[in-house]
Amino acid sequence: MTRKRPGRHRLPAIAVLLAVALLGGAACGGDAQEALVAGPPDRGAVGLAMPTKTSERWVADGENMRKQFELLGYRPELAYADNDIAAQVAQIEAMIKNGDKAVIIAAIDGTALKEVLAKATAAHIPVFAYDRLIRDSPDIAYYATFDNFKVGVQQASYIAEALGLARGARGPFTIELFAGSADDNNATFFFNGAMSVLKPYLASGALVVRSGETAFTQVTTQRWDGDIAKQRMQRLLAGPLAAVHVDAVLSPYDGISRGIIDALKAAGRGGRLPVVTGQDAELESVKLIMAGQQSQTVYKDTRELAKVAVQMTNAVLTGGSPEVNDTSQYDNGVKVVPTFLLQPVSVDRSNYRRVLVDGGYYTASQIGG
Repeated sequence: MTRKRPGRHRLPAIAVLLAVALLGGAACGGDAQEALVAGPPDRGAVGLAMPTKTSERWVADGENMRKQFELLGYRPELAYADNDIAAQVAQIEAMIKNGDKAVIIAAIDGTALKEVLAKATAAHIPVFAYDRLIRDSPDIAYYATFDNFKVGVQQASYIAEALGLARGARGPFTIELFAGSADDNNATFFFNGAMSVLKPYLASGALVVRSGETAFTQVTTQRWDGDIAKQRMQRLLAGPLAAVHVDAVLSPYDGISRGIIDALKAAGRGGRLPVVTGQDAELESVKLIMAGQQSQTVYKDTRELAKVAVQMTNAVLTGGSPEVNDTSQYDNGVKVVPTFLLQPVSVDRSNYRRVLVDGGYYTASQIGG
């Protein structure tokens, strides 16, 4: 597997292209001046199929890509499917019928798009998977995502460090495991990454799962729904955890984390909350981290991911070859999809301001501190 650090040159690459398109002919007289006023040429429509607006990150992803495609002269068609698989299929079909030059998809169900993607290929429309690998289809040109196995490693490593396991503490500590939606390929990567860290502690007895629910199929959370996670945590607290202090909860996503924390508070356990991980650095979870309720989240700068997806798409549509740094990990069951991986960052109370505020992801007024 070939790995390269995502280079900073990628950020100005689009800006350079714009500069050439808009300013390169300025010395050529009136035509160039008119082009400058009019903006970049119309390069056609590009479809952006996003899963839902219920998670703030997908709203940000869609808007980031929309703005960048517009700067390059494309007409982005941004659609959200409200976690309705049939609606997302219909939206993609409409993009194909409209003659969009390319389609970028963050799939609701990574296994449900085979037929509609075959239609895209028949229409010579390249398809790009965005942060969720689309499975069982040969019709995926490229994939842009984060190192999802590493996300799970970071979450579990945080638990091990917070409980002192990484420094030799023997426990036993009580932990419960939550995973994402079974129909999202990322959920498996997150869980496997976390278990690569946790399994030795589970095997030694330093960590104990009182519910006995340790298999991926037992701990998934349909559609990443925080209410479903809350209901499961309530069931556990009323059952195997009724008389047990919970030391840690592996949670793969901030919305799930908030559901878990709500269940703990409702059960009267808000005064001594366990270590609770998360992902996506959603604003409400950042505020919980500041308040000492959620312990950690994994920050994935979706501004950077949007730039990579736009760069990939523009490269293909202009006859080039997108840069990739992984050609082995992401086998969708039919083909290994060429991928560009970005790196996630673990965030807690010690570094949230430096990473999220100083990095420009949130303002100080947004987080309230």
